[in-house]
Amino acid sequence: MPSLRLGDIAPDFEQDSTEGRIHFHAWLGDSWGVLFSHPADFTPVCTTELGRTAKLKDEFARRHVKAIALSVDPLDKHQAWIADINDTQGTEVNFPILADADRKVSELYDLIHPNASATATVRSLFIIDPAKKVRLIITYPASTGRNFDEILRVIDSLQLTEYQGVATPADWRDGDDVVILPSIQDPAVLQQKFPQGFDAVRPWLRYTSLPKRVA
Repeated sequence: MPSLRLGDIAPDFEQDSTEGRIHFHAWLGDSWGVLFSHPADFTPVCTTELGRTAKLKDEFARRHVKAIALSVDPLDKHQAWIADINDTQGTEVNFPILADADRKVSELYDLIHPNASATATVRSLFIIDPAKKVRLIITYPASTGRNFDEILRVIDSLQLTEYQGVATPADWRDGDDVVILPSIQDPAVLQQKFPQGFDAVRPWLRYTSLPKRVA
C-alpha cells in the first residue's frame, strides 16, 4: 500500500486493544486523535513514551484529543507490559494499546519499513483531525524518544490555525505572535478578523497576537 500523506483520510479499522475492541473512526468520534506505533512490548524507549502519554492525560483532554498506541505483540503481552509501565514510570496507563499481532493496522498505516525491519513496526506518530484527515506524520528512529512537548505544540498550532486565517512561525508556542496568511489582503477582512491590529514587516509577513488557547 502507498504511504499515507497529509490530508489523506486515516484508514478505519477494527482491532482488539487493552480497552476492548476498537472501531477506530467510531472510537475517535468528533475528537482529534494521536495514533503512535511501537516496534515491540517491553522496549525501554517505548516504555518511557507510554508513561509520558499517560501523564499527559489532562493536557490531551484540554485539547479534545484521544491517544491510542499500537504494538505488534498480542494482548496478553500488552497487559503484562502495562504493569511494568505503571511501575517503572510512576503512572497508570489510561488509553488503549492496540494488539496488532496480525499486522493489519500496521499495513494500513505503512508501519513496516523493510529497510529498517522486515517484522517490527517503525515508530511513527499520526495526528488525525475530527474529519479523520491525517494532519501530521512523524517517524522516529528506534533510538530516539518522541518529544511530547512538540506533539502538543503541533496540536495547538493545528487547532489554532484551522479557522483563524493565520499560521504559526518557527518555534511558536501557545500565546506567541502568529503570522497572517498572505492571501488575506482585503482591508475590511483584515479589520474584521484582526481588530487588535498587526505589524506588517512586509506585505506578506504580518505578525499579530491572539489569546492563549490552553490555560
